[in-house]
Amino acid sequence: MDITTLFVNIAGLALIAWIVWYFWLYRKEGVQVAEVAGVQEVPITVKGGYDPDVIVVKRGKPVRLLFNRQESALCSEMVVFDKINKSAKLPEGETVTIEFTPEEPGEIPFQCQMGMLRGKVVVKA
Repeated sequence: MDITTLFVNIAGLALIAWIVWYFWLYRKEGVQVAEVAGVQEVPITVKGGYDPDVIVVKRGKPVRLLFNRQESALCSEMVVFDKINKSAKLPEGETVTIEFTPEEPGEIPFQCQMGMLRGKVVVKA
């Protein structure tokens, strides 16, 4: 085995390790939501995805998510919360509010109607 083959093998293994870490092992911590006047409120920008896409809230306190869609892609024109039976159309350039009060700790996933853009609300006790 010459030095070129050794280098290519090491580079390939390093690339495989990075792909495994990035797609299966890496977990975002999420954005801690500040409470204002008894409501946990966070603005979410919709542009090629949700920013932030992981939101951490406290159980039993009202949550207000302010979605602002800044693109014209058809996929992002709606947000769907299957677990809590809520959804909303997101007109381009407008802010749309979704409010709920999480009662159980866990995750509340949300996505576009096609399932391509994804996010989640993590409810802590």
